[in-house]
Amino acid sequence: MAMSSLRYMAVIVVATTSCKQSAEVPRVRYANAAPVTVVNDRRAVPTRPHVSRQLLDLDFYDRSVEDPLMNTLSLPQKQRARGVNAVDEVPNSTWFTNRIGVRDMSPQEIANGPLGDEGPEPHKPWTVHSTKPGGTEVGFIITDARGVKYGLGFDTPEWPEMETGNAVVVNRLLWAFGYNVPDERIAYIRPEDLVPAANAQVKDSQGRRLRQLDRKELDRQLALVSHAPDGRIRVLASRWLSGESLGGTNPTGVRKGDPNDVIPHEDRRDLRGQYPVFAWLEHLDLVRGNFLDMLIAPHDPAHRYVVHYLLDFGRSLGAIAVIDKNLRANHRYLVDWSDPIWTFGTEPRSWGKHAAPLLTGVSPTFVATGFDPGAWKPNLPYQPFDSADRFDMFWGTKILGRFTPEQIRAAVEAGRFSDPRTVDYLTDTLIRRQQATMAYWYVRVNPLDKFTVGPNGLCFEDLAMMGRLVPGAPTRYELASYDRDARPLGTVTINAAQGGATCTGSVKLSNVNGGYTIVKITTLRPVANGSTIVHLARAPKSAEWRVIGVMRV
Repeated sequence: MAMSSLRYMAVIVVATTSCKQSAEVPRVRYANAAPVTVVNDRRAVPTRPHVSRQLLDLDFYDRSVEDPLMNTLSLPQKQRARGVNAVDEVPNSTWFTNRIGVRDMSPQEIANGPLGDEGPEPHKPWTVHSTKPGGTEVGFIITDARGVKYGLGFDTPEWPEMETGNAVVVNRLLWAFGYNVPDERIAYIRPEDLVPAANAQVKDSQGRRLRQLDRKELDRQLALVSHAPDGRIRVLASRWLSGESLGGTNPTGVRKGDPNDVIPHEDRRDLRGQYPVFAWLEHLDLVRGNFLDMLIAPHDPAHRYVVHYLLDFGRSLGAIAVIDKNLRANHRYLVDWSDPIWTFGTEPRSWGKHAAPLLTGVSPTFVATGFDPGAWKPNLPYQPFDSADRFDMFWGTKILGRFTPEQIRAAVEAGRFSDPRTVDYLTDTLIRRQQATMAYWYVRVNPLDKFTVGPNGLCFEDLAMMGRLVPGAPTRYELASYDRDARPLGTVTINAAQGGATCTGSVKLSNVNGGYTIVKITTLRPVANGSTIVHLARAPKSAEWRVIGVMRV
């Protein structure tokens, strides 16, 4: 159900009653309405919003030096995430779309990616228009024989198949997770498949023309990249995004001039909750330029709005540690003020103790053994992560926990690695890291989810049980119910159903105020204790019971 941003924000900042506050349940009350599932943030933007420039040095200074200093001096207080609906979920928006676990996604759909087309490989020759601006490695802007525009990336001779393969694997998993990403795929070409345009140019990092890109210059650059034994060149073909680029997304604040961008980025759950999935995938290259805002007009040139993308995943899955020869990657920021300088580098280190097997396309540092899902760090501090709480981490973790082994393998196979052992290793490592992530974050909240009311009463899923993360001790739930004014109605204790999906019809429900009932569900077991508060009411027209609010405490 689409709603205006104003109504959306009014729903997530729900009303409170004037009654005496109960010591058992918070005063928050929810509107007796269906939860918001789609945010109306595609309203027309009348004028072009502010364009952010790619100033890498300034971005590095702000986030590595100035922001940590200011945060230390100001001692900011954490607050709950915004951009969530009444049942503590993230609705669809220009930032995020609920996919895996919300609708059926076959392994083949995940392997096919965002567009699912065949890409440029069957459509040769490719016309080269320029080198790729903004980077220091070999890359080109091309159009295929259909006239479709792509950016091309390559592997280095030292690490064949690594950056291109990792880019596609992570691209598929982040897209299935719910984020906007370009359509990317692996292709194989020969040097003669690339034909320089008459006006092809070599550009610098700012996109300025340096000189002509002729055949000689093209061949010189192609000689620097990895070649297969048969002479072919493996490329990452990234379909060019439509619309006008507004530059990188600032990790804090909102974009000036975009009336749809109303929640400070550090407060957005869909950005805060990226931490568990980025740690899972070791996607740590979080410079501002890898979060791109595009001003698009898909149906009407007069109706433009901003869509937010994630980019550039080639240095994920441990690649950046070996390509940049920085074993501290994923464990420390590039400039990390938590390092105790007085130890002169002799402090115990959490990196370099485990190594992956030597396989084509696999970083030696990408391992499951020793992976700490709560200690991972990107290359730069990222304010949404600094602002995040355990509830944001739970949201991200439960989504990555929905991937089946078959779906993960399909994403890995999309990387077109030449060695089947590489596919086996990456799949197994991702599954083991997935399990470690769930085990870490599920014990920090009450891991109950998917609350519904049906013929069997109030139903919910215990994600720790469903993930087989609970030891042999039995699990029980205490369900205490209250009316709208927080007056106790009764308490029952039930045993968890085998498998983790439990229903009970024994909860006492209110018969006044539209049946408004508050149920506090407390999990009773040696680990993963805690409570979740669920609000129920009868729908005004049908009088059927439904869940209208969820609060995790």
